[in-house]
Amino acid sequence: MTHLTHSGAAGRRPLALVYRGPASLPGCPEAVAGLLSSGPWDLDVRFTGPDEALALSAETLSQALLYAQPGGGTLASAYRRLRRRRREIRDFVRDGGRYLGFCLGGYLAGATPGFGLLPGDTDQYISSPGATVHDESDTLVTVVWRGRPRTVFFQDGPLFVLDEHAEATVLATYDNGAPAALATRFGRGRVAVTGPHPEATTAWYTDHGLPVHHTLDLAVDLVESALKD
Repeated sequence: MTHLTHSGAAGRRPLALVYRGPASLPGCPEAVAGLLSSGPWDLDVRFTGPDEALALSAETLSQALLYAQPGGGTLASAYRRLRRRRREIRDFVRDGGRYLGFCLGGYLAGATPGFGLLPGDTDQYISSPGATVHDESDTLVTVVWRGRPRTVFFQDGPLFVLDEHAEATVLATYDNGAPAALATRFGRGRVAVTGPHPEATTAWYTDHGLPVHHTLDLAVDLVESALKD
């Protein structure tokens, strides 16, 4: 597969696809699209999904550099809606594409169920030993991101379970030491996933009566980790 963005064909900006549809929730795709549009990467950001102008398909993915899976509802429901695209997404990343997953998108990068893009799997942080959050409500979680403690918006996000000797860069850990964000290779492509929501807008905090924390620098780090060679 030859991505337009890799070859620079016709001088076009790199295409970044953001899923929007029944396997997401309103506000989540828009936050990811806002992040990708406002960053320093000069991306052509488009939504893809069953009701979008660009359907999620192998043909659409072949034109893209990056595919982003935002937050949403439950893993089981989302995977039922997306399992027919599993092979296309895996082929896209294996052939050099980038996968960016936030919360549900992180769960979907795992294997049980999921797209199988990680050297390991995912699990529910709130059910893990030593977790500091114990329910599925919208709240805050403290992580250590590249050595610095940060407070990030959180809503039942995953932790990442790495296989022994897995080659991955852990960007952040939860208070109990479990990986909260990481980047890894899959074939010739890259995968960057996070359990918390560093892309959260100010409205996400205020709508739930939470103190605002500015974490877009962490979201930018996640994107950079996906895009690096």
